[in-house]
Formats: sequence, C-alpha cells, structure tokens
Amino acid sequence: MVVLALLVPFLMLGVILMLGRYEDYVLPPREAEPEPGDRSMEGLRG
Repeated sequence: MVVLALLVPFLMLGVILMLGRYEDYVLPPREAEPEPGDRSMEGLRG
C-alpha cells in the first residue's frame, strides 16, 4: 500500500505529460500571427 501511495503521484504526472505530447501531435501547428507593426500597406492604398 505504501508503494502504491508513492507511485500514484508519479503516474499521474506521467499521464499529464503524455497528454501534452499527444496534443502537440494531434493539433495542427499554429500559424504565426503578424505583429501590429508588420502589416502591409497594400490594403490601405486608395
């Protein structure tokens, strides 16, 4: 029982870390959002 009580927190941490890695593989990569100063002026010309 003592061994189980010591292993549970480490197992939970491992599961959380694995879910984070799984999320990185499953979700598409984020596109870089342009910074406010990097906008092109093409759309503002009349």
